[in-house]
Amino acid sequence: MIGILLDYVAEGSFSSRPHYALRQGYFDAIEAAGGMPVALPYQHGVMTDYLSAMDGIVIPGGFYPFPKSYYGEVTDTDEVIHPRVAFESDFAKAILDEDKPVFGICAGLQVLGAAMGAMLYRDLHDVIDTEIDHLNEKPAEEIAHEVAITPGTQLHDIVGCDTMGVNTAHREALAEIPDGATMNAIAPDGVIEGMEIPSRKFAMAVQWHPEFFRTPGDPNQALFEHLVEAASNG
Repeated sequence: MIGILLDYVAEGSFSSRPHYALRQGYFDAIEAAGGMPVALPYQHGVMTDYLSAMDGIVIPGGFYPFPKSYYGEVTDTDEVIHPRVAFESDFAKAILDEDKPVFGICAGLQVLGAAMGAMLYRDLHDVIDTEIDHLNEKPAEEIAHEVAITPGTQLHDIVGCDTMGVNTAHREALAEIPDGATMNAIAPDGVIEGMEIPSRKFAMAVQWHPEFFRTPGDPNQALFEHLVEAASNG
């Protein structure tokens, strides 16, 4: 059973009231990997029950505001914390404390990094001189740029290659790798594209969206397969 943290919409085409939403591709990728996907809303009172019931967790992408503290900025007393942040900041720390197999995707990489004390870039293009448009307007099914995979990492073992093409849709990025984690992928311009935590059973995070490449044998789908395998092994 692989729990997927939902994304949040204050109002939209589905309803003018707050509701949860997440692309179907995440669920399809987990099922194709042999897992049973389970959607997890932000119910603070059952967070520990989620951790007990789920064998693994996916922290997905999403476009939503992080708190100023994530960027090393002074926090205002009246700062409004987004509902997803209010739940997942504690949830991510609990996942790591419990050594629950976890896979962070795009924003999920940033969330896990922040949970371990890393700072983020609010807009990487403001601090990194790059010709790569990481936000990118290409369809997510298309390759946007390559990343170098760090030899000797678990990611390298899983994907079985030194470089691979990835899609991209992010403005923020990790400014640093937190203590206890290892960078496992990097873009040609130096932007951190992935990290893993060697001391955990399976704690992997990437900056791209592997759920769009679900073909059997694709290295992106292999990431979901290894999450499910780690979850199956307890």
